[in-house]
Amino acid sequence: MTTLTTTAPLTDDEAKQRDDLLGRLCGSFIGMLDLASVYLGDRLGLYRALREAPATSTELARRASISERYAREWLEQQAVTGILTVSDSSADADARVYALPRGHAESLIDRDSTASSTPMALFLEPIGRLLPRLVDAYRTGRGIPWSEYGDDCWQGQGDFNRPYFRSQLGSELAKITDVHARLVSGGRVADVACGVGWSAIATAKAYPKITVDGYDLDEKAIAQAREYAKAEGVADRVSFHVGEASATRGRYDLVVILEALHDMSRPVEVLRALRGVVADDGALVVGDENVSDTFTAPGNDVERIFHGASITICLPNGLAERPSAATGTVMRPATMRRYAMAAGFTNVEELPLEVGLLRFYRLR
Repeated sequence: MTTLTTTAPLTDDEAKQRDDLLGRLCGSFIGMLDLASVYLGDRLGLYRALREAPATSTELARRASISERYAREWLEQQAVTGILTVSDSSADADARVYALPRGHAESLIDRDSTASSTPMALFLEPIGRLLPRLVDAYRTGRGIPWSEYGDDCWQGQGDFNRPYFRSQLGSELAKITDVHARLVSGGRVADVACGVGWSAIATAKAYPKITVDGYDLDEKAIAQAREYAKAEGVADRVSFHVGEASATRGRYDLVVILEALHDMSRPVEVLRALRGVVADDGALVVGDENVSDTFTAPGNDVERIFHGASITICLPNGLAERPSAATGTVMRPATMRRYAMAAGFTNVEELPLEVGLLRFYRLR
């Protein structure tokens, strides 16, 4: 005998919830496609070609060395979605002239602008490619090593932080008065998990008498960091090393870990090891995600970004090694203090520094 079940009709409020969610996710789908189009525009040099001058599809194809048919379709999509403008939408397809507005050009091309948006598109490829692996990881509890996320992920991370480190880090460090006084007259700095090196480079440029050692386990990121240091004219004072800072080259006046502690499988061990790297009157400063003090749902856009990064990148990466603290991206202040105390520090001071989306702590 078959039992039939019926579902009661939705109330007006429930129907509104349904429709609101559908509208939001439709918007997210459009946003995903926009990010894919930005990824193509960046990687193929299409935005840079359009910054030279407005172009028809034939002209853009020639400048960027791509197929005219693909150029035409991409230009039309960019105009429809409002990233490009078109001179006469009623003209024949091959006669339409497309332009990149100057404000959009800064956001899409200038990696040193705090309005840079292209780095967000770089995360689309690794997350999309690894979604089947994430399904498996969720079922088995296994992690996914950082190396498997690929070049777009570490480049996107570096580009995301680049404008904030270059424009804000040096002046913000000056707010730590004793550290500032020491670095003005010289000293040694260690940048732990430095990635492509922008924080190390920015610190060296802010304090011309210091030397900086950057450490990271990612060989490709370190190779890129060395190239950036040469281009910025600080390679004589900034050295980048593949490995951990605890395999030390002496003691440091300042040790920083910027947007990396939450990714580490064993953060307490790292902090404990760094206690022996900091000079007796030196400083250990940690900058990590500026999330709210407590879990709140629904959250604001910053919380949504960090929680989204956690379920797709940071938690799987943190679980790639065992044992693991399994921190995830959302490392709230209470967790930071717990890790610091377990590592032997007796005081965690929140610092009034404003660099990007980071919250800063000094461990004593």
